[in-house]
Amino acid sequence: MPKRTDIKSILILGAGPIVIGQACEFDYSGAQACKALREEGYRVILVNSNPATIMTDPAMA
Repeated sequence: MPKRTDIKSILILGAGPIVIGQACEFDYSGAQACKALREEGYRVILVNSNPATIMTDPAMA
């Protein structure tokens, strides 16, 4: 799929609060999405109500 040049920013919605030991794959996939999109040159906006997630790390988001 070709890169869309009309899109400058992308909003990623996090999984929110999770139970310890469950749903960590949502955090991992969101973090990988942030990383990949930033490498492609997009401005990534992250909304996640879980402050303990790796996605909210300033270097990641």
